[in-house]
Amino acid sequence: MGNLDIWLILGILTLILLIASWRKRSAVWGGFTGGIILGFLVELFFVLKGRGFDWSIIGKGAIAGTMLGFIAEILGKISDFFRGSHGR
Repeated sequence: MGNLDIWLILGILTLILLIASWRKRSAVWGGFTGGIILGFLVELFFVLKGRGFDWSIIGKGAIAGTMLGFIAEILGKISDFFRGSHGR
């Protein structure tokens, strides 16, 4: 049950991040897309191995990709700040 709870919380956070960056190009949406693609590839591997199809792997890939995209977006903003391009 604890494993489901953390993925539910991260899923809600993912939805909030995607809605917040709806109108602009950002690493959040790129991470989401990459996570879905990677999730499908991992799922394909498991299907070929004989484990069956499980949508949660694709969902977890999308969540992880979105979080990585958000981290990349934050690191870019921090880099801009230290480079001195803030507010100019």
